[in-house]
Amino acid sequence: MCKILHIQRSAYYKWLKRPIPAQEQENQELAEIIIEYHQKYGGILGKRRMCMFINRNYHKNYNIKRIHRIMNQLNIHSEIRKRRRNCTITNKADQKAENLLQREFEAKAPNEKWTTDVTEFKVPHSDEKLYLSAFLDLYDRSIIAWVISDRNDNLLVLETLKKAMKLNPNAHPLMHSDRGFQYTSQTFRYQLKNQNMVQSMSRVASCIDNGPTEGLWGIIKTEMYQMYEINDRKSLIEAIEKYIHFYNHERYQERFHSKTPMEVRTEAMSEEKPIQYPIAFNPRILKYKESLRQLKTQSAECQLG
Repeated sequence: MCKILHIQRSAYYKWLKRPIPAQEQENQELAEIIIEYHQKYGGILGKRRMCMFINRNYHKNYNIKRIHRIMNQLNIHSEIRKRRRNCTITNKADQKAENLLQREFEAKAPNEKWTTDVTEFKVPHSDEKLYLSAFLDLYDRSIIAWVISDRNDNLLVLETLKKAMKLNPNAHPLMHSDRGFQYTSQTFRYQLKNQNMVQSMSRVASCIDNGPTEGLWGIIKTEMYQMYEINDRKSLIEAIEKYIHFYNHERYQERFHSKTPMEVRTEAMSEEKPIQYPIAFNPRILKYKESLRQLKTQSAECQLG
């Protein structure tokens, strides 16, 4: 080896017997932790969340560049999600509500704004499907209620609403969804009205209007299949249940200062003025709001004219 690399044997043995510097030894220990976390979480942690998880669990303050450098040396990378392009198209015969949320995805307190949707899972090695209905709180991004069913019908959504109200009996949030048949049904609209909730719906073919929930489905389907072994219907249900618990109670989020959704929710419930966690700058949202302001200006000018 020394001959091929044109290195003197004495230099190699001198390097081999040298005392290992403290920083190099710490990097070796850090590399072992990174490998452990990569295996434990099925490869879902990128450089930012890897850094966040290690810093919080080991009470350290490692720099993200250092973590990234070691991950590159170990050839460890997170899975990249594919971009989803399909959207729900409304049935014109159904009743609809205005888009009152207007992509204002920040909330000042828990139970101020909820979003909801239904997603589909295919059972491995069969033609069966499972459907997951979930309610997401926009303040802390916690999954406050969820139901799994073999059928994507009105009952699935109504059971989720019933569960959410049981857990949050005094909540009267703005309820936002797409224009799926479950949310335009008279029964669902009546239940919302009975709970003093205001309904909001995405515009036609505008998936980003319900961006947080669409993003949640992407997170679940990317990370869950990496973390758990799923072979049949039973293991799929167990994986969904385990992942939702992981998401709510163990998945640290950078926006929440390395806290989990349920930690943020619990803290906010005990304070008169909950801490605000601004959403990072998003040029697409800014462009949408600017176009919205222009439309309002044009509308006002037309009325005056």
